[in-house]
Amino acid sequence: MADSSDTESSNDSEYFNSGEDSEDEIDGSPEDDKEESEEDETIKAIKRESQRKNNHPPAIHTEDFITDICFHPINDILAVSNILGDVILYKYSTDENTLLSSMELHTNACRDIEFSHDGKLLYSTSKDKTIMISDVNTEKLIQFYENSHEAPIYCLTIIDENVFATGDDDGTVKLWDSRKKNDKPVYKTKKNEDYISDIVTDEAQKYLICSSGDGSITTINLEKRCVQMQSEEYEEELTCLGLFRTGTKLIAGSSKGKLYMYNWNQFGLHSDTFPGPKVSINSLIPATENIVITAGEDGNLRATYLFPHRHMGIVGQHDMSVENLDICNDGTFIASSGHNNEIKFWNIQYLEKLEKVHVRPKKHERKKELENNLPSSKIKNVSEFFNDLT
Repeated sequence: MADSSDTESSNDSEYFNSGEDSEDEIDGSPEDDKEESEEDETIKAIKRESQRKNNHPPAIHTEDFITDICFHPINDILAVSNILGDVILYKYSTDENTLLSSMELHTNACRDIEFSHDGKLLYSTSKDKTIMISDVNTEKLIQFYENSHEAPIYCLTIIDENVFATGDDDGTVKLWDSRKKNDKPVYKTKKNEDYISDIVTDEAQKYLICSSGDGSITTINLEKRCVQMQSEEYEEELTCLGLFRTGTKLIAGSSKGKLYMYNWNQFGLHSDTFPGPKVSINSLIPATENIVITAGEDGNLRATYLFPHRHMGIVGQHDMSVENLDICNDGTFIASSGHNNEIKFWNIQYLEKLEKVHVRPKKHERKKELENNLPSSKIKNVSEFFNDLT
């Protein structure tokens, strides 16, 4: 199918159209004497598609492998880290993306970047085992933690304006307080036997939840600074985490394409599981309180309605595995990066209209829903395109 447009469909009723009737429409082509007229109509439809104004920023192409992306919490800025240890800032808009600055921070791959809650600081971690806190406006280094971990750091999360957490390749988690002018953590634990893939907390900041490549979740009590519990180990890596339903639900993605759901405060065993395509879920983000977007090793971004469980379809796609996802400050765009050094933006405003899904799909419909292309996707359903010819 032609990659002719990635604009949003104006017909809400076609959102879940899987294109299954498209073959019949093609077979029912006009007689020979009408072929020229039909071709003219097709060309007109293609032109209409191509002339529609973009509803999202254009793609960003980089020279070096992208390791992480992060939206600024207030301004229209996207931070991009790469395998060289640099962090590049872009000003984005639906018309163009402008390079703001390039900071050479680490001597090795910069694996995770996060803005402070007020957007004034940028936290970065690296394979070189260092942590840096930089001023976004002046680009000056505010704080530097050298040899902060014994193993390369894999992930970082900011808890509040002073405290943040990091996890490394060996399963160690450390808490840091930026008010302390030394490079010593305020807490350290190692309960996992493989890398710490993701770390999250909620607004109450009572618990810190850490997922691991060993297939388990470790819960740290932030108030008491001790390990609260550790979940059972699954026969697959837990790769990413997300909070939903106003923080009452925790979702973990796995290397086998499953979503595990936990009730908050009950992290020992999942309350539900939802299988998807049998490819690794590399990243996930909440699009709404009830819709999660996952990034897959197959290059697809998929939207899934959580309660009741329902695959909504493909939000967007890359030619190669998608590694990173983030959502902008007002929830209009998500950005995704893959192995081909490209960042793509997707307008997901239409998902707000799909918040209420009441019908639970039958088993035989799930495959169609997984393959269905949603309005933000670059691939248009064939039947949806041909509807424009009538």
